[in-house]
Amino acid sequence: MDFSAANTALWSPIIQIGIVASLILLANILRRKIPFIQKAMIPTAVLAGFILLLLRHLNLVPVITTEFLETITYHTIALGFIAMSLRVPEKTAESEKLIGSKSGALIVSTYLVQALTGLVISLFLAYTFMPDLFKASGILLPMAYGQGPGQANNVGTTYENLGMDGGRSFGLSLATSGYLCACVVGVIFINIYNRKGLLKKSTNKTEVSGSLTVDTFEDKNEVPVSESVDRLSIQMALICLIYLLTYLVTWGITELIMLISPGLANTVSTLLWGFNFIIGSMLAAGCRTLFVGLRKVKLMNRQYQNNYLLTRISGFLFDVMIICGIASINIDDLKGYWVPFILMAIAGGVVTYFFLKFMCDRLYKGYKHEGFFSMYGMLTGTISSGVLLLREIDPQMKTPAANNMITGSSFGVVFGAPLLILISMAPKSDAMTFITFGLVVIYLAALLLFIFKAGKNKKNK
Repeated sequence: MDFSAANTALWSPIIQIGIVASLILLANILRRKIPFIQKAMIPTAVLAGFILLLLRHLNLVPVITTEFLETITYHTIALGFIAMSLRVPEKTAESEKLIGSKSGALIVSTYLVQALTGLVISLFLAYTFMPDLFKASGILLPMAYGQGPGQANNVGTTYENLGMDGGRSFGLSLATSGYLCACVVGVIFINIYNRKGLLKKSTNKTEVSGSLTVDTFEDKNEVPVSESVDRLSIQMALICLIYLLTYLVTWGITELIMLISPGLANTVSTLLWGFNFIIGSMLAAGCRTLFVGLRKVKLMNRQYQNNYLLTRISGFLFDVMIICGIASINIDDLKGYWVPFILMAIAGGVVTYFFLKFMCDRLYKGYKHEGFFSMYGMLTGTISSGVLLLREIDPQMKTPAANNMITGSSFGVVFGAPLLILISMAPKSDAMTFITFGLVVIYLAALLLFIFKAGKNKKNK
């Protein structure tokens, strides 16, 4: 085998990974040293992604290929969700479970409000000024704002395969504008609220139940540091094994559907491979439950998952996913989409602000501002931008707002399952787009009813 630079297949991936790694370090330095960037609170990964996008647009890094960026984006989102799903959940009180479930319903209801906003814009333009516009393109707004660049990438790619030219870049561009909305608009409103005297930073008062805690480095019955195999190796082995199972399960399901109904397989297969991170998360959760059962019957003596390391691994994977996702945007693909893009980007931020302001004032009694800014940051960007905004007014994480994002996201997976069906329905025909719109309204009403009514009977008793 040729180990020299002439073997591009051997060295090209390493060079590309090295460039991405160097940009992470460069972005971190810029964020720490330049006051404007620091005040804007742009996450390091987002800044690195913008730098790489600019370098690629100027053709200064031709070695970085679109195929490489798309491949890394696709795999890191699934691996990141598997790492998160393997984490051993902490025991929570019934009251915390209730507010966690309501937070999950709030997260998904915000997705639905964003979906309605996006569909109103896309349907209006499609039936007036832009008859060639992909009518279901509005569904990409909640994927981009509510769930971030990973899902925007996957759903955009799926819609692209179903006839929406440039769907992937459209979704990723919306996700990027969502980050700007979370960091820039969020900071502006924090300053406005602060000048009005509405915000009081948490100090060393009595800690409110449910505040965020740092994962312990080693839980009881874990693999000790002195073991012959490194604890990090075990975490990586579990993640990679489950991702292999994800591939096999997805492949098996698609092959079975192909045998039963080849016509259905053409649509469903694309959706399954696009949402492989959900299958991976389910398998990881199942594996976690299996381990608990094996320990109960004494067939397994140790807890092999380490929450601290799994959190660090998922954080790394999501950072890489964000960088590669933003950098893979093809500006040329947005030709013909600038009007819907601008309208959705602005409307998404405005509607999300007013909806969350109304809901958080009523849901998070005693810490409504902390609850609002954390949710606004997360539901226009990601959980990291939600934490960034929260730290500005609750630096020690004394309120339950941070935990609500985490537990709410877990419940959001359950509440958000029907949304996947709606996403697959919308692009099939014009009639299905309108039916999807109606179902979104009905589901939104059901979630709002749950938020305001759940737990009231117990309180009355």
